[in-house]
Amino acid sequence: MIRQILIYPDPRLKKICKPVEEINDKLRDLADDMLETMYKAAGIGLAAPQIGELIRVLVMDCEKDNISEKKSFIMFNPEIINSSEEINVYEEGCLSIPDQFAEISRPKEVEVRWIDRNGSEKVGIFDGIWATCVQHEIDHLNGRLFVDYIGAVKRQIITRKMKKLKRDLTRKSD
Repeated sequence: MIRQILIYPDPRLKKICKPVEEINDKLRDLADDMLETMYKAAGIGLAAPQIGELIRVLVMDCEKDNISEKKSFIMFNPEIINSSEEINVYEEGCLSIPDQFAEISRPKEVEVRWIDRNGSEKVGIFDGIWATCVQHEIDHLNGRLFVDYIGAVKRQIITRKMKKLKRDLTRKSD
């Protein structure tokens, strides 16, 4: 089921999410909905708070071309356990902040521990765009957005644009 994606500055996007206590069918269904929503929105990652669920769940798939097989990850309670000193800079966007982008510096490589959809603990090393994506989505679980990394003036401009977008969307739905 496609879920509605919250638009910044929705206050739920700034909340720290609660850990998942136990993996069950309801959470697996939520994760499947998140993947479906992410693919429909042409994103590479989505965190549960972006659809109003304040729990520590994220999905991602950075294989963007139509030739590659889907390589999705569903992560419950993900945490970064190690990161490289080497930094990458990517132009980041966000499904909750449509059509806005900024260059963000993050560690080039991260080691992440999470629980998969079967309840098994996993550890993986991600680099390049995958590292950027998983860090961006874990930030969402901690109430942080990519706009928190940019200067105040650019953040204010983006915030005004998003408030206008939300007003326009509300008018269209009336």
